[in-house]
Amino acid sequence: MEPVDVAFAVVGVGALLAGVLPRALERRPLSMPIAFLALGMLVFLLPTGLPDPDPLVHKEIATHLTEIGVIVALMGAGLKIDRPLSWRRWSSTWRLLAIAMPLCIAAVALLGWWWAGLVPATALLLGAALAPTDPVLASDVQVGEPTDVEDNEDEVRFALTSEAGLNDGLAFPFVYAAIAIAATGLAPADWLGRWLAVDVLYKVAVGVLGGWLVGWLLGKLFFRAPNPLRLARHAEGFLALAATFLAYGLVEVVGGYGFLAVFVAARAIRAAERTHEFHSVLHDFAEQVERLLTVLLLLLFGGAVVGGLLAPLTWPAAAVGLALIFLVRPLVAWLSLRGAPGRPAEHWVIALFGIRGVGSLFYLAYATTAVDFPQADLVWAATGLVVIVSVVVHGVAATPVMRLLDRAGERTADPAERAAEPVAGAARA
Repeated sequence: MEPVDVAFAVVGVGALLAGVLPRALERRPLSMPIAFLALGMLVFLLPTGLPDPDPLVHKEIATHLTEIGVIVALMGAGLKIDRPLSWRRWSSTWRLLAIAMPLCIAAVALLGWWWAGLVPATALLLGAALAPTDPVLASDVQVGEPTDVEDNEDEVRFALTSEAGLNDGLAFPFVYAAIAIAATGLAPADWLGRWLAVDVLYKVAVGVLGGWLVGWLLGKLFFRAPNPLRLARHAEGFLALAATFLAYGLVEVVGGYGFLAVFVAARAIRAAERTHEFHSVLHDFAEQVERLLTVLLLLLFGGAVVGGLLAPLTWPAAAVGLALIFLVRPLVAWLSLRGAPGRPAEHWVIALFGIRGVGSLFYLAYATTAVDFPQADLVWAATGLVVIVSVVVHGVAATPVMRLLDRAGERTADPAERAAEPVAGAARA
């Protein structure tokens, strides 16, 4: 039995299940990521001869696989948000990015240093890697496919989708800070000035502006070009990948944050012709590719777990990871949303569903490839635990919680409508 033949069979089974499971698990307290994580663990426990997918050994492969998974998910997230960009309409998003995320990074870094015994650079890396919520594994709590109605999204799904779309790029400066400290030391004179000028200001600005420019040009090509070249007329879904790789690659070439660029490019494409049905074609193709990549990544992650990824884990490091999921993120996100749109129950759901996943794995792989971090195996183990717990807990809770929230929303929003219905009915009669 050749391992490559086993790999083909496993990928085929995974792709088939990726088509079946979303329908089979619909409205059930179980998610597709849980199923594929379990399948990956099972496959790599069997004597199949498959190589150990250890991300500490295969750092560059892990970096690029997770990188592709994240950028495809970011394109899909940007395309499916119906709400136009504005400071007021996106106030929940700005609060989660500007208040909740930095506080989460600081809290996890402090706990990692003080409680888990990590050196400062590694503690900061742990906080930065676990900061972004995940656009790949969070489909159960995100908005649906694009529509032509601007404000049809509830605050929970919108906030979680937009947060995941932007914080993958905005966590990068903190990862670079950890890399700089690991390479040069804690003395601010050795790294702070360059970090602020390049890793914060320049890279963020280039990511946003470059992404907007690529998206604006593609929007013109898709919707405004002369008829033979107007690509929206041909409904080719694979152009979603063209937009993804163009935005990411071009911005990375000039030194910006490609993650930011992909999401911003998707928003610019959407703004070019907001109600065109081509957005659904692009989104559906991106979602299908994202689902296949999710299958592959979770199978490999499950294999890494049974291969010993969690072996270096200590009780203090595990406690730091669990504190993030069950205490730090819910508390700081809830506090950041005080005064934001939505009901208190919606704020709590947004705070509780800060799903961690593929983005965290990417940041760890990227940083540990760039420089040697002390206790890197412990950080990988702690992050692996957080991803497992997040996949299971949030995957089980997402469907019933969102269903209860939708019902509560109907009860609070419907009385006036129900009171008006008899009047409307009488008027029609």
